[in-house]
Amino acid sequence: MKITRGLVSNIQRYSVSDGPGIRTTVFLKGCPLACRWCHNPESMASRTQLILRDDRCIGCGECLAVCEAEAITRGASGLATDRARCAGCGRCVEVCHAGARELVGREMSVREVVEEVSRDRVFYERSGGGVTFSGGEPFHQPGFLLSLLKASRAEGVHAAADTSGYVPQEVLRQAAGLVDLYLFDLKTLDDARHRDFTGVSNRLILENLRWLAGHHNTVIVRVPIIPDFNDDVAEIRRIGTFVAGIPGLDEIHLLPYHRSGIDKYRRLGLQYDMEGAGEPRPEKLEELAVEMRLHVARVVIGG
Repeated sequence: MKITRGLVSNIQRYSVSDGPGIRTTVFLKGCPLACRWCHNPESMASRTQLILRDDRCIGCGECLAVCEAEAITRGASGLATDRARCAGCGRCVEVCHAGARELVGREMSVREVVEEVSRDRVFYERSGGGVTFSGGEPFHQPGFLLSLLKASRAEGVHAAADTSGYVPQEVLRQAAGLVDLYLFDLKTLDDARHRDFTGVSNRLILENLRWLAGHHNTVIVRVPIIPDFNDDVAEIRRIGTFVAGIPGLDEIHLLPYHRSGIDKYRRLGLQYDMEGAGEPRPEKLEELAVEMRLHVARVVIGG
């Protein structure tokens, strides 16, 4: 089905970590996974959300005056927002001159997205870049993504899809001839552990990786290195052995966990479940890369 409008959380220009060359990354909203470490929590929910920056609030009360849902109240400690009552209308954002309130999630048309992406065509041509559709999970809006991919192909823009792999295989079949590069996340081979840390089984993900490798020329596997989850040599060995057994896969990127998204959880009113986790040391990453190179021809630390 052709879908011409969808929900976008962000469009990031001049990206150099989401595929080759200089790219524009389009983050689509919505994801079927709930990874504990996700650094894009604003892309997880399939709806518009309110971001609060309490440190910017000057207590003027303009938001309180325009909130028809009565989700904003004034107490002894200042203004408070009841997110359960918030309708996401954006009126409070419009009157907040201090920038303490923001809506994330904008409905856009295919044409609007493509026009934004095409602004940097000269950089794509010079660097071998293009557009990367990410999220969230870009295939969570399958009709919109397919329309975006077709439009990108018509514009002659190289298109990559950054996916968790938790996608109906029929959707992958429909997109196969429209995606130039797949960036495929592989987190662990342990199904129970995958369920515990992401909320879903990895069986469909592993099946889809096998299918994609047999039907697409360019698939790069990306392994997020997460503390106390998959950051040990034994787990990396299992992943490397698995990938090495699939013809057509010869490149893996190890993506180190980072804490840059923690503040986003607070601003969205969400709990972050990995507060005490530290970022992996460079020597630890190199140790894991050395093991992975025993199984896969090309191993890169980072995107």
